[in-house]
Amino acid sequence: MVITFYDSYNILNKVYGEKAFVKQAFLDTPIREASRAQTTKICYGVLDKDITLEYIISKLCLKMPKQKIKVILKIGLYSIIYLNTPPYLVTDTCVELIKKLGKGGTSGFVNAILRNYVRNGVNLDEKGNLGLSIKYSYPLFVVNELVKDYGLEMAESIMSEDFSRTFLTFNEGENGEEYLKNVNKEYQRTPFSNCFEVKNFKMNEDFYNGTYTFQSIGSVAICNVVEGGGKLLDACAAPGGKSVLLSNKFESVTACELHEHRAELINSYAKRMNKQNITVKCMDSSIYLSEYDSAFDAVLCDAPCSGLGVIKDNPDIKLNRDKNSLNELNALQTKILNNVCKYVKVGGSLYYSTCSILKRENVQIALKFLKDNQNFKMEEIASPLANIKQDVGLQFLPNLSSGAGFYVAKFKRIK
Repeated sequence: MVITFYDSYNILNKVYGEKAFVKQAFLDTPIREASRAQTTKICYGVLDKDITLEYIISKLCLKMPKQKIKVILKIGLYSIIYLNTPPYLVTDTCVELIKKLGKGGTSGFVNAILRNYVRNGVNLDEKGNLGLSIKYSYPLFVVNELVKDYGLEMAESIMSEDFSRTFLTFNEGENGEEYLKNVNKEYQRTPFSNCFEVKNFKMNEDFYNGTYTFQSIGSVAICNVVEGGGKLLDACAAPGGKSVLLSNKFESVTACELHEHRAELINSYAKRMNKQNITVKCMDSSIYLSEYDSAFDAVLCDAPCSGLGVIKDNPDIKLNRDKNSLNELNALQTKILNNVCKYVKVGGSLYYSTCSILKRENVQIALKFLKDNQNFKMEEIASPLANIKQDVGLQFLPNLSSGAGFYVAKFKRIK
């Protein structure tokens, strides 16, 4: 067990101390393969419950310990509280880990804090939005936004959705249901063709040969709203899932991405899924490109956003977002949308989407766009996935939409 804690510590120390993204920290950190699943559960779990664990530690300590010791305490507390690991085993392992890290002088402190929690616990008794923040481990500014947007009851229901799901989308020409039956996997159909929720599925060689891919049901729902046609521009395309799925609906797809390494992700995705009609362009979609003016039948603007709708799959979002970052994102969303709309032909369609649950990133951006661009009108859309209809567009919410927290709106260029 000490090796698992050691690997978890090394990954989390990069996330907390070096501001690394957790997925990148996993790629950059050698870990024992035999315990990868448990290490992943601990690392993602600690990040998911970070705000709650931070609060508990603050109540157990006279002053907050240094970051590296705090990471060890979070691993220990998470294992006791959420994984039901025997407290004596957790405490002994944390002490052994500290000694392995050359910090034996603090072993007594860590031992005492963990034992104190086991004996006395900590009451999560704060009131109001702060209490919700601690209970559900959501940043307070997000809680404030959700309560304002949806009311207290719905906001709490959104935050209480506490597990992630695995969805497989099968490539064109594949029979996904038959495949899953043949490999004896438990699955549920979704409202979308060849897309299934699957339990305990491990990636195999058929992923690499393009039989299926992992794709959130929110992304599939957005692609379902997009009508097919001739030429599509996917303005913010990485890692490429929507470009690949939509390549089945369009004669050609131009997939744009600002950063070269992320553009290569799209190329790799398209190659793996054997899609020949996708062209990847490394470019800034917030900057006007004259050759694209009125060149596309449809443009999808899946804008950079807070990612709060996919927080269960990316829990480090909780460490990297604040009020200021939301303001910056709103400005960028507006800038990109106001630019890429110029690339839509008259009579063509513009789609705006995010993986956020905040109205300020979604319907409020869409309403502002309509106000500022009189040559576009709102188009009514529908989805077979449960959603809340907005003044413009559809909002998918984790508690209603099979875990998906996404938004999509459609506009038509009329002149």
